[in-house]
Amino acid sequence: MNAKRTKGEKTPKSERKPGKVKGKVKNATKIARTMLGRVIMGRHANGMRRVAITGMGTVNALGRDVPSTLEAMREGRCGIGPLEFRDVERLAIRIGGQVRDWEAETYFNRQQIVLYDKFTQFTLLAAREAVAQSGLVFEGELGLRSGVVLGTAAGGMNTWDENYRTVYEEGKNRVHPFVVPRLMNNAACSHLSMEYGLLGPSFTVATACASSNHAMGLAFNMVRSGAATVMLTGGSEAMLCFGGVKAWEGLRVMSKDACRPFSATRNGMVQGEGAGVFVFEDWEHAIARGADILAEVVGFSMSADAQDIVMPSAIGAERTITGAMLDAHMRPEEIGYINAHGTGTAANDKTECAAVAHAFGHHADRLMISSTKSMHGHLIGGTGAVELLACIMALRDGVIAPTIGYEEPDPECALDVVPNEAREARVEAVLSNAFAFGGLNAVIALRKA
Repeated sequence: MNAKRTKGEKTPKSERKPGKVKGKVKNATKIARTMLGRVIMGRHANGMRRVAITGMGTVNALGRDVPSTLEAMREGRCGIGPLEFRDVERLAIRIGGQVRDWEAETYFNRQQIVLYDKFTQFTLLAAREAVAQSGLVFEGELGLRSGVVLGTAAGGMNTWDENYRTVYEEGKNRVHPFVVPRLMNNAACSHLSMEYGLLGPSFTVATACASSNHAMGLAFNMVRSGAATVMLTGGSEAMLCFGGVKAWEGLRVMSKDACRPFSATRNGMVQGEGAGVFVFEDWEHAIARGADILAEVVGFSMSADAQDIVMPSAIGAERTITGAMLDAHMRPEEIGYINAHGTGTAANDKTECAAVAHAFGHHADRLMISSTKSMHGHLIGGTGAVELLACIMALRDGVIAPTIGYEEPDPECALDVVPNEAREARVEAVLSNAFAFGGLNAVIALRKA
């Protein structure tokens, strides 16, 4: 209990009761609350770092670099066509988003080709473009504070396929000593870290069709938390070989003629191949060196349906979409475009549309949502990385990539799916969805830089 004071004696500040605060600071509590999620300099009000994208690279069925890929997306050009590889005539499914006339010798020497499966080759080519654009040189401390997180579902599928033939079809008892280093899922990640001397956290994520989004989300969290200054991230896949396509045929979810997401006439997905790699960099570091910031990564969410190994869940998808917006401190009304998972299967497309409708409420009618898988095919573990290019194009160029092959409206997919033609529109924030077999969901949020 405080001692009794004589008349006129002042009460120490430590014992004064709170009262009304005059002047500009009387709403200090309200102001502090609104600061949540705002940014000061290169950090959020909660102390977390901002994350910039300063480089991007790709190779896929639409092009061997970013400019040609984005041009194809603007034009609504289809990269899906007849497959060309050994024993394709034995397959029921003979179309895909294949990287045509691929010659590894153009990009790698003989010693490298011995070590690199096709999915690794795609990754390294995409990474070279991304790093060159970023202008980064990984020397000294930056090399110690930079790493790699990549996604892939199958890793070295072409190596598996070739060596199964060697043993089972040709009857040979020996395989090449480098079979395991070629086919392992972390091969691309390891070679990428070695090519640039990246000594920080480096690993591979394998969550089927959500692999790239999970990888990029984890890379985002590492830079945001301060665990790394720069992360190379994205994903790759090269499953277009006899064994890869034959396995997917068994699921009976593949189309024999085209990928038509959200159309009432859709009849399945079409596989693709390729890679997408990005440079995620600490915002302050990027600003200090005068980097061209392509976009800002502002949110990420992941979840599990815990329901079915192949059937998607609208509830799980909705939770993840909402989670990404909450993590980004964004209202639904701020999102202008979503790059959909949009596989072109009956179950996926209607489930995703239901999730978007629930997550956005009335704003769903004003959203644009498209599936670029209709152009480049479904790259499985690499698909989210290639699709992030369309998100950046929307933010930087004001061009929304279309959903091509759209023929007839489906009442269960009653959203603005940007049918058949690209659209000019100004958007400030976007989402990229990925919902994988096994009920594994990952959604990334970007904002205009």
